[in-house]
Amino acid sequence: MEFSLLGPIAVTTGSAELSLGPAKRRSVLALLLLQPNTTVPLEQLIDSLWEDEPPEHARTVVQGHVSRLRATLAEGGAEAYGIELTTHGSAYLLRLPEELIDAHRFGELVALARPEVAPGDAVPLLREALGLWHGPALTGTVTSPPFAAAAHALEERRLTAVEALGRAHGALGEHEQAAAILYSAAVNHPLREGLIAGLMRALFRTGRQSDALEWFHRTRRLLNEELGVDPGERLRGAYEEILRAEAAGGAQAKPAGGARAAGATSAGASGGNRSAADRGPRPVAGADRGPVPDGTGTADARGGEAVLGGDGARTGATDGTRAGSGRAGAAPRLLPRAPARFLGRERELDALTAVLTDGGTGESPLAVVAGPAGVGKTACAVQWAHLRADAFPDGQLFADLRGFGEGDEAAPAEILRDFLLALGTPPERVPGSAQAASALFRSLVAERRLLVVLDNARSSAQVRPLLPGGPYCATVVTSRSRLDGLVATDCARPVGLQTLGHEEGAALLGAMLGPERVAEDPAAARELVDLCDGLPLALRAAAAQLTARPRWRLARLAAALRDERRRLALLSAEDTGIAAALRMSVARLSADDAQLLSALATSADGHLNASLAAALAGYDPERTQDGLDRLAEMHLVDEEATDVYTISTLTQLFARDERGESGEGGKHGTSDEGKE
Repeated sequence: MEFSLLGPIAVTTGSAELSLGPAKRRSVLALLLLQPNTTVPLEQLIDSLWEDEPPEHARTVVQGHVSRLRATLAEGGAEAYGIELTTHGSAYLLRLPEELIDAHRFGELVALARPEVAPGDAVPLLREALGLWHGPALTGTVTSPPFAAAAHALEERRLTAVEALGRAHGALGEHEQAAAILYSAAVNHPLREGLIAGLMRALFRTGRQSDALEWFHRTRRLLNEELGVDPGERLRGAYEEILRAEAAGGAQAKPAGGARAAGATSAGASGGNRSAADRGPRPVAGADRGPVPDGTGTADARGGEAVLGGDGARTGATDGTRAGSGRAGAAPRLLPRAPARFLGRERELDALTAVLTDGGTGESPLAVVAGPAGVGKTACAVQWAHLRADAFPDGQLFADLRGFGEGDEAAPAEILRDFLLALGTPPERVPGSAQAASALFRSLVAERRLLVVLDNARSSAQVRPLLPGGPYCATVVTSRSRLDGLVATDCARPVGLQTLGHEEGAALLGAMLGPERVAEDPAAARELVDLCDGLPLALRAAAAQLTARPRWRLARLAAALRDERRRLALLSAEDTGIAAALRMSVARLSADDAQLLSALATSADGHLNASLAAALAGYDPERTQDGLDRLAEMHLVDEEATDVYTISTLTQLFARDERGESGEGGKHGTSDEGKE
């Protein structure tokens, strides 16, 4: 159930709109919604509903409207939404979650937007806020002064948001968009000096100096003719700024593409120069209502709710400085359990610590743990996250992006919804668009000490909307791809994960099987590590085979694995195995790259250069080199040195099996991983 004040007064449940009846009944509802969860005296309702002297039966009329509203809300299922209209003596109380009121949501979105500090985030937040408006506020209510004052206060808040959106576009260098947004508002409000000043600057920065100056002179004449005053400081300041710029050499050139990227890079980084001690505790949204200003008839520019005071003409505001920051409660702990029998990887764990806890940069650190299928990227990232959880007291978020899994990869909007819900955002306040949800996410965590683990990412584009921003957050991404795009645009630091050596591999077998069983035949343990290509996933599958066969010695399994026709099947355990993992990697390849990998699998020893690869695949040298680069990025081949490539034995076996099952060229997907 949703309540609308920003346009016609309406109550919708699902796709249906409830019938509210005549204007006075709508006005009673509007007045209760303007003061949610607050008792509204009957006398205030009477004074607001009748502009002239109220009739003798006014009390009975109001009571009748309240009774009908109570019945209408009940018919719409109000109880299921926590909505109750009650009587308290000679006053009424509409109890409901305030996020069901569009004016409340509008205020929270505007309060979260910081156009000067984080313009890239502010734009979608402000657009979503302004999208809640469907016409003049409080349409359908009576025309008494109290409702006119409340509608005016809401309109002031809308115009403040329009001005803020114009500033955000301007900070991103998008002056054409800023001018378009501000123009229509300026036409309808020709005496609003702040609005005109913003429009003048936007026009000037698009090269339209004469239009900008004409707006100044037109507004100056209107102010003089209608109000008898001269332009104020903001309007004069914009005019003088334009004149000085003209004298210094003309309008500023419009920034070329990339202004948004520059703005987005700094988005969410507010507070970078503040210490942890400076930040102090964060207030809970809506916990502290500020005092009602003295009858000014304007709303707090920070985005609080307009409220009709006891005289029916005063307005007030909630303290919106941290509105929407989430419900009070425990910090989210979404990490999966720590990996069982995790061993080694000290060098990689230390590298993650160096990347993710290197303070003083004012940026949100980002690490990409990359490596081939089955090398243990997720285990390494999750292990580090558990070890360093205390460094992130505001919570740890985790999401499987399904970049290399069955079915479609996870959409950013899906992950953002889960994150926002975990941070305490009510479901009805989660934005519908991924862009707005991303901006809200960054705004909520901008000053929190939060860890985000994004597992199994396919591409940089999938990851970017999920990055938290803010200097106190850190992000770990795991992927089979190197995600060079994140390195280029978001200063990600790569942490490569290599296969295990003989000692590490044998130690993992010992942890799984018991050290005594491995110590019985250390030579067989070393051979098992080689037959598993040093991949932890393959070694764990081998250990599962030996656990199920307690009488087998390690040498017996090694002998079975020497048969290349059986090796992949033996290195599988139910839904886990190296063949399944490789299948997900190959499925993401283009047809050309899948065919190239299939050709490389015919190499005698897995060592080759670009010339040999071209001969095996029948490709020209340039096409072959591009394909090798993409396969190396996906860790399906390894570039040991310049023009020296290797393909692991297990990858060769898998590619040969696929080639045999589906004919020349093997199975392949339709995606082109080279186009990240």
